[in-house]
Amino acid sequence: MKKMEVDSVFYTDHSGPATSNPLLDQLPSYQSLLYRRKPSASSTKRRGSSRTRLNSSGSGKWGLHTVTRREERQRSQTLQRPVRELPKTIAEKRRDKTQRLEQAGELSSWSQWRQSTRRNLKRLRDDAQEWLSSLELWRADIHLIEGMFGTGILSYFSFLRFLVLLNMIIFLLMFSFVMLPIIVAPHASGNITYNQADGSVCSVYPSSSRRGLVIFHEHITDLLSGGGFLEQTYLFYGYYKVDAIHFPRFTYNLPLAYLLVTIAYLFLSLIWIVKRSATGFKRNLVQDEDRFQSFCNKIFAGWDFCITNENASRLKRSSLLYELKTDLEEERIKQKIADRTRKEKCRIYAIRLILNVFVIAVLAACFYSIYRATVFSQKAQMTKENFIVDLIYEYLPSIVITLANFITPLLFSLIINYEDYSPAFEIRFTLMRCVFMRLTSIAVLLFSLWSQITKCKEEPCICGYNHLLYSCWETRVGQEMYKLAIFDFIIIAAVTIFVEFPRKLIVNHCHCGLAKWWGQQEFAIPHNVLEIVYGQTICWIGTFYCPLLPAICTMKYFFIFYIKKVSLVNNCRPATRPFRASSSNFFFLAVLLIGLALACLPVTVSIAQINCSQACGPFVNYTTSWEVLPRTVSQLPTGVRGFLLALSSEAFAVSFFVITCLAMFYVIALAGAHKRVINQLREQLAMEGRDKRFLIQKLCQAQRVSAVRSPGPKSQSQSQSRPRSSRGSPSYHTSFSNNYNEGFFLAHPPPDSSTHA
Repeated sequence: MKKMEVDSVFYTDHSGPATSNPLLDQLPSYQSLLYRRKPSASSTKRRGSSRTRLNSSGSGKWGLHTVTRREERQRSQTLQRPVRELPKTIAEKRRDKTQRLEQAGELSSWSQWRQSTRRNLKRLRDDAQEWLSSLELWRADIHLIEGMFGTGILSYFSFLRFLVLLNMIIFLLMFSFVMLPIIVAPHASGNITYNQADGSVCSVYPSSSRRGLVIFHEHITDLLSGGGFLEQTYLFYGYYKVDAIHFPRFTYNLPLAYLLVTIAYLFLSLIWIVKRSATGFKRNLVQDEDRFQSFCNKIFAGWDFCITNENASRLKRSSLLYELKTDLEEERIKQKIADRTRKEKCRIYAIRLILNVFVIAVLAACFYSIYRATVFSQKAQMTKENFIVDLIYEYLPSIVITLANFITPLLFSLIINYEDYSPAFEIRFTLMRCVFMRLTSIAVLLFSLWSQITKCKEEPCICGYNHLLYSCWETRVGQEMYKLAIFDFIIIAAVTIFVEFPRKLIVNHCHCGLAKWWGQQEFAIPHNVLEIVYGQTICWIGTFYCPLLPAICTMKYFFIFYIKKVSLVNNCRPATRPFRASSSNFFFLAVLLIGLALACLPVTVSIAQINCSQACGPFVNYTTSWEVLPRTVSQLPTGVRGFLLALSSEAFAVSFFVITCLAMFYVIALAGAHKRVINQLREQLAMEGRDKRFLIQKLCQAQRVSAVRSPGPKSQSQSQSRPRSSRGSPSYHTSFSNNYNEGFFLAHPPPDSSTHA
């Protein structure tokens, strides 16, 4: 009887009508549900009915069937996996293999054939995937970098590989649809129709190739500037003076192909970037901002098990320590912000206002310097002096842009210390300022060029552009993009060879205080990413004017990969301020998306607004490049023309916009629902932890009561000699097994239960 009193805490009688278990009603999760309900009569009735359902046999069958179905699904998935992939010991794997062979022997011939065919196809698919992954570019090098420096720096090199593949595909598009037809036409009985000059002043295109004896350094100047012998090659826009290519069975419209390929590579880049950034965006969308969870993730799941280098492991440990200090500092700053008086807030806002005005002034000075350097460079290139001076004039805009991109990040890093932001916001705000500086400098350069192209001494321009200064303005823009790409590569290689290597030697072999203060070079991931995003933006803009620029950028990034790898392994160390690998890919692609948006703007303006050059290029017979599209559509059959005109009408545009907005709202609502479900699951996990703690406390309490009320040794020996005829007083084990259904149903109620959270 005493034993029954002790076990009454856990025991539930199933012989009578369905009643509630007082122990389970005391669980923190159940009490939390009761607290959150409204104390209405209907909800009270609903609680009573749901409690009855929880203890009824029907709900028990439902719960057991749910568990059975889940177990059967897991068992079937386990049986489909190969034995070598199962997380079991060798003895268990051998036993499973023997059981599978015995079960296969009992099957029919048709079932055995289907099972063996499915197994062979899966093995063939796995082998094919393994073979394709072995062909992946820089696979071994990237694994080496991951093992030595972790996944943070790995994300930079993976991003670099993505840009190599993207530029390779853009080059294949330009080569296949623009260059290859011109190359193949003479060998495939094709007749090429060229755009003929009409004899006007706008169609005069003076040759820039050098005549007579050419000095060697002049070839170097042409190679670095894109002028001279390179100007009239496949490299630049002005070479493609082809109107149509007449093959025996069809006519190839090269101007239309040139325009459509330009639209295609921009659209392809957009789709690919958005697809790759979707994973990181979803992760950031559902990421919880709870600081406690952030601490738990860093302490229990923050270690990078890909690291095998001892020095890298020490750096990873220090970076985790830095992240924890940063989070604590952010908490301290949040508390400091909450405790600020009105006077302190006014002082901070005044300081920030003054510093931001100073930043705007610095940016304006840089942009004005780029504008003046571009205008001066364009005028100075009309006259030739000597090799060095001419080369400086050619690269003057690139030099000014590079100096601005080098000086302004140092100023931004110094200014941000006085603005009193949190450490995480300091990094993001500085990066956004640097992104704005780098990408806007390209826009200022293009604005400077177009102000010279569209401005004439006598307004309005006779040809629609300044034909005296720019007889083929598209080629001139292509040369500027070509020089920016070449100079960017030269700067990256020069900094690695002449700055990072000597710095490593000085730090290792010089023990003076200055060398120790200078320290080893850090591999700053954001700075390196901004470099290649800047170069990729130049590539997107320049591909329309310089069709071979994607091939040049592919080779450029190929060499940059090995330059950065050698510098990382020999000269650099990971940054003391770590850049999280979980969010780095999304940040890289977000900045790249900004660069793509900036690249689309000047290309769109030049295609749709500025008059085409009448002395070069495939669009000589058109006012603007876009004009080739409506003229080609007007020559199509009536049905196709009507369909394309309907697609370009306002009614279709409005309908498409409305459908897109509805789809976007649906996706946003779905994302919000998923986020709420994730929050509920987090709360459920926390409640389950509290329930376990509560049950353990009750178990310990029952054990203490049992120890106090237990009889002496003599009574224990007498009770052990008695036959176990009384099955009505269960032990703790049987009481838990008897109450298994109630405990399970409380944590996993049926769908119509009002206790479902």
